[in-house]
Amino acid sequence: MSTPSLARRERHDLCDLALALGEDAPTLCGGWDAKDLVAHLLVREHRPLGAAGITVPFLSGLTEREMVRMTRKDFAVLVERLRDPGLTPYALPGVERLLNTVEYFVHHEDLRRAQSGWEPRELDPADESRLWSAAKVAGRGLVRPAGVPVRIRRGDTGSTATLRRGDDPVVVTGLPSEIVYFLFGRDQVRGLAFEGPADRVARLRNADRGI
Repeated sequence: MSTPSLARRERHDLCDLALALGEDAPTLCGGWDAKDLVAHLLVREHRPLGAAGITVPFLSGLTEREMVRMTRKDFAVLVERLRDPGLTPYALPGVERLLNTVEYFVHHEDLRRAQSGWEPRELDPADESRLWSAAKVAGRGLVRPAGVPVRIRRGDTGSTATLRRGDDPVVVTGLPSEIVYFLFGRDQVRGLAFEGPADRVARLRNADRGI
């Protein structure tokens, strides 16, 4: 039997943790609790029209209404529905790897890191490499609001990638998992180093990163 993808493993681990913590558990995703987070993921995968507001601001009201409808349901039922995606394009292997790897990693960490006493996980090197590939692609758009040149460097292998070209870039060094979490707008990271002009570092760290 083949090993489940990182996206599928993060999905299952998120579901296990959500059930263990309960629906009112805090997350680092806005003001959402665990139930809101699960509802968001279900709307994204099973309500394509309702999910449009995630990326199209003027449709945000539609997405909020779908979220409200979803959160009226029993939490355990919602979690088990999320655990087994069923008939949705997001369950197709290629689509799952492309669109769900970072989505589920980040949201799993949103739930983990909102709890007191959290510690970084030690991911398999192959999983770190999958997240590195995602950072190199998605990161180009995520750092754009900062308006400064940015390079990222793997703390484990030394590999580098340019996210935004220019002289005197900000260089962010660390494990790919921590770099991804930072690029998606989260500040609860560990082990990242920032090099470059102080004003540019500040602009990157204070920018509206993420989606």
